Amino acid sequence: MAENSTRTNGPYDASAFEGPAKRKKRDVPDGLWMRCPDCENMLYRKQVRENLDVCPKCQHHFEVPARGRIEQLADAETFEELFDDILPADPLEFKWADKSYSDRLRTEQGKTGMSEACLTGMAYIKGRRVALGVMDGEFLRGSMGSVVGEKISLIIEQAVKDSVPLVIVAASGGARMHEGALSLMQMGKTSAALAKLDDAGGLYMCVLAHPTTGGVTASFAMLADVAIAEPGALIGFAGQRVIANAMKAELPEGFQTAEFLLKKGFVDMIVPRSELRSEIARIIDYCQK
Repeated sequence: MAENSTRTNGPYDASAFEGPAKRKKRDVPDGLWMRCPDCENMLYRKQVRENLDVCPKCQHHFEVPARGRIEQLADAETFEELFDDILPADPLEFKWADKSYSDRLRTEQGKTGMSEACLTGMAYIKGRRVALGVMDGEFLRGSMGSVVGEKISLIIEQAVKDSVPLVIVAASGGARMHEGALSLMQMGKTSAALAKLDDAGGLYMCVLAHPTTGGVTASFAMLADVAIAEPGALIGFAGQRVIANAMKAELPEGFQTAEFLLKKGFVDMIVPRSELRSEIARIIDYCQK
């Protein structure tokens, strides 16, 4: 045996072995990484945000809160919020389990920093002045109650008053059950306001984001002059199981996706988020609005 060998003939002494040098564990901040639901790749959250909340691997379009959407769409520092003093109430004193609707509203307001599920105001998109309404899917799933319907109706009327194009970004789980029939009334109210915009010769573009469903789909979301869907967006009225049970029929694969609806003529175009600002500006110029 070589003289410099460390092997011994005696019993193994575990205490003599220190093992590999231990590296100090580095703390990794929470929220740095996220998983894409489509391609399942782990993504650096900052990179996704810089890519307009679109997966750089497979182009999956993530949902965007209202303020983030305005930052993406409007020219920098041009958005002027309107009707922010309209606040939700609890007209039915709705309760379920041990929680009231009023409590749920306060929870959602604290979580999102929003008073309700949409923002409305005036802005510029590539230098074109528009009336802008943006729904927030993080606030009670973007459901439409009395305040959402009122703010949407008012921004439509503002578009008529100022003779500017109207752009609404829809993202909603439907009418808000906590307000009963009052929420369903917003379908007729927003539709009537859009009729006035049409009579005035105004231009209305609706961006159908994921998801756009229920009473929003059955009213202002599908009444646009130009219906622009985002790639992969779920767009429909009732859920797939409800439709299947009602029709007693097997439904086509992906029948509520933006791509399927484009083939059937229910939407006018599918526009990736990176091209949305330019496409809206092009449509305004084309319509000379």
